[in-house]
Amino acid sequence: MTTNICITFKQNKYPAIYLSKYDNLSEHLTVQNSPVLFGCRTGICGTCLVSIKGDIPPPSEEEKEILEIFAPGNHQARLACQVELTNDIEISPLTEEV
Repeated sequence: MTTNICITFKQNKYPAIYLSKYDNLSEHLTVQNSPVLFGCRTGICGTCLVSIKGDIPPPSEEEKEILEIFAPGNHQARLACQVELTNDIEISPLTEEV
């Protein structure tokens, strides 16, 4: 049985998306269904920098290095293309966090 993970967005204009556990966000989020933009989709450009609320595995060492460049000290910052979906999450582009 496949477990669906609910991806919600802080903005109300985007409906929730349901993906399978361990799906890659960058393969499913588009300009039409989310506020998250993607550039390289490999975790080096920082385009998909987001704030995530929810219980997910910690970033890899490689992702930590990129986060230290683009969002130093922000422990909710993640690269959406690198997130391993294990539980429901809420996403907002990091630029919206003040």
